[in-house]
Amino acid sequence: MSTPGLEEDVTEKFKGAFRHHPAGVALVTGVAPDGPVGLTLSSVASVSADPAVLVFSVTRATGSAGGILSAPSALVHFLVAGQESIADAFARSGQPRFTPEQGFRTLPTGEPFLPSARVAVRGTIRETHPVGPSSLVLLDVLDVIEGTPGAPLLYVDRHYDSLVSSSTESPAAQS
Repeated sequence: MSTPGLEEDVTEKFKGAFRHHPAGVALVTGVAPDGPVGLTLSSVASVSADPAVLVFSVTRATGSAGGILSAPSALVHFLVAGQESIADAFARSGQPRFTPEQGFRTLPTGEPFLPSARVAVRGTIRETHPVGPSSLVLLDVLDVIEGTPGAPLLYVDRHYDSLVSSSTESPAAQS
């Protein structure tokens, strides 16, 4: 049993904790019965390498998230620095998606593919688990498609950032 007021306090503190925890930005795409769908995520994680399974969450089962849940397969693209406008377009309702300027292609398997992403992981939904208003999605990985190298795009404290590896810095910058 929860105490009134306490649950709201924990919820806000929890949101604040994750607001300051950097997360990689990914874009999941698929083809729903009504056509191509896509959604920006920061909840992607590896579950297992053998079998290859990843996990992500969606906050509802309608709109683009519902389309992803009904798609026979999906691509999870790991975005790179410079792709902030694409991440924004798929994070907000009513924004232009799958435009020629964004550079999407269609894979032979039908999914919208963004070759300028660092990598795309193709899979099928193994299972979903409802958690409050969200769904946890386990994706069986069928293929990993290399894209364009680049610094990973991150999301932290409600803005985008990128990760620059210290191994790519000059020796003078490291000292």
